[in-house]
Amino acid sequence: MPPIADLLALMPFPDIHPIAFSIGPIDIRWYGIAYVVSITLGWLYARRIVTAPSLWRDGKSPISVTDLDDFVLWAAIGIVLGGRIGYVLFYDLPVYAANPLRALEIWNGGMSFHGGITGTTIAMILFARKRGLPVWSLFDVVSAVCVTGLFLVRIANFINGELWGKVTDLPWAVIFPGQDPFARHPSQLYEAGLEGLLTGLVLAWLVFRRGGLKTPGFVTGVFVSLYAASRILVEFVREPDAQLGYLLGDWLTMGMLLSVPMLLLGLWAIWRAKRATVSQA
Repeated sequence: MPPIADLLALMPFPDIHPIAFSIGPIDIRWYGIAYVVSITLGWLYARRIVTAPSLWRDGKSPISVTDLDDFVLWAAIGIVLGGRIGYVLFYDLPVYAANPLRALEIWNGGMSFHGGITGTTIAMILFARKRGLPVWSLFDVVSAVCVTGLFLVRIANFINGELWGKVTDLPWAVIFPGQDPFARHPSQLYEAGLEGLLTGLVLAWLVFRRGGLKTPGFVTGVFVSLYAASRILVEFVREPDAQLGYLLGDWLTMGMLLSVPMLLLGLWAIWRAKRATVSQA
């Protein structure tokens, strides 16, 4: 490990308070704003996608603007419930088993992306069945737009000074306030760049330039695969959750363990989409 003097000389944490503003006794945090803004932007982006006939195989989206408008509430419920339940089950079950009511304290603890995507997937399946929509097309639209949430929420994680990386002497290392005096990888920004920005650009290219939506399930498979690969990669420089530590040796984390099945599912979805296209040719 580099000398402490060198680590202390690196980049200080930017002066951004986790609380954006207050309304009376209510504190509005950047983390909550990130969720609201990401759902709103995702909804607007999805409307743009479903109203572009050239993006779809038959020249018309099987999902209407009304369907999207109605699905927003379903998506929000799936994200919040799935994310919270996932955190309780995957990251701190003994604590919540001893005090189940604490699970309702969403300000005390966190949210799990893997739980959130599971909750949203269940919401999409139920909604698609209720409306008679092709579920893979709904998966594709949501996959293409949810990267806005991944990007903004990771930025909020950085502002909160949570989920930081391992100690490093790289010139862009950050000393997070309220923690130890060591400079660390800003792993939240790595995830924002890989899971949100890079993945979003790849998916936009597939949707708008390569006709990705004309092969139902393909965009979904690419999204899931890229997210899982990005998460596994960043986990190597991210500190494991304190209550869990490493699951094996000094490298395997819960984030990795949960992402491996996602990677396999993503690759399977790509294979399935391509196979279905060939069989219909």
